Amino acid sequence: MNCAIIGATGYTGIELIKILTRHSFVRLTHLTTRQKRAIPVRELIPTISREVNLEVRRHSFSEVKRKTDVIFVCLPHTEAMLAVKQYREAGKIVIDLSADYRLKNAAQYQKWYKTRHLFPSLLKSAVYGLTEINRSSIRKADLIANPGCYPTGAALGLAPLLERGLVDLKSIVVDAKSGGTGAGKKLSVHTQFSELDENFYAYKVNRHQHMPEIVQTLEKIAGKKVGLTFVPHLLPVQRGILTVIYAKKTNKATPAAIRKAFLERYSGEPFIRLKAEETFPALRDVQNTNYCDIGFTVEPKSGRVIVITAIDNLLKGASGQAVQNMNVRCGFSEEEGIPA
Repeated sequence: MNCAIIGATGYTGIELIKILTRHSFVRLTHLTTRQKRAIPVRELIPTISREVNLEVRRHSFSEVKRKTDVIFVCLPHTEAMLAVKQYREAGKIVIDLSADYRLKNAAQYQKWYKTRHLFPSLLKSAVYGLTEINRSSIRKADLIANPGCYPTGAALGLAPLLERGLVDLKSIVVDAKSGGTGAGKKLSVHTQFSELDENFYAYKVNRHQHMPEIVQTLEKIAGKKVGLTFVPHLLPVQRGILTVIYAKKTNKATPAAIRKAFLERYSGEPFIRLKAEETFPALRDVQNTNYCDIGFTVEPKSGRVIVITAIDNLLKGASGQAVQNMNVRCGFSEEEGIPA
């Protein structure tokens, strides 16, 4: 497959380059940027193989259109929607790593991203790329909206419980901690070294732009309305998200029933690892991989289920999952090229 990465100099674009140059069935034909100067990939990624002689060049729609089959769009939120529309009209398979096609409701998009969606009709055809949940739809999709990092960790931790009615849908609290790369490369006071180093704090409490995406995903899985409290934090680390989920259990939610739900739901999943009883994930175990590690416990007195998930925000939360989706869509081994 001939692949292009639109916006290749950001964190997600760099991770895609690393993965796709290892992929047995992919040729990278275009790596694009808005900068005028061509950038050798080895300058961008000094650790990459000497055999890689690619350059990141100024974006040319006509060139990319002529020579590619699959387009990975790594542009910022609100800026990606036009490129996605153009490449879909050109008949390309598009995997969008921005948030521009994740929400099905255009009014919700405008509310949370403060920009009117220019192509609301295209939202209907976009398939949400949470691989373990939507694999059958991804196999036929020509526009895949790759999930956000916070929603990935939350949804994978809750899906088996929601599907079997094991938790009270109005009691869900998602308490998540992310490394600094989750905010991207855009300059911000909050992600400067002097602000993050030796520090830890909550931000955008119950107003983070991933909140409607989490709700939309959980409600689709549950088939009912859910109540959600979402508190994101920034950790003084480069990469990884640790998500702690709290919810009140229903009467049938015994520890054995919960473990059975996770084991049966994720049996055979190449990138889901269920921890042994009463052991829990750590960021170090998943950094630089596409794994999602999951552990849980039940508090007998409070009747509360606690689920903990860990992912790498740049891989399972972004670029690794994007390639996983491409592999599913194009009929390759799901693990092809992806670091484990």
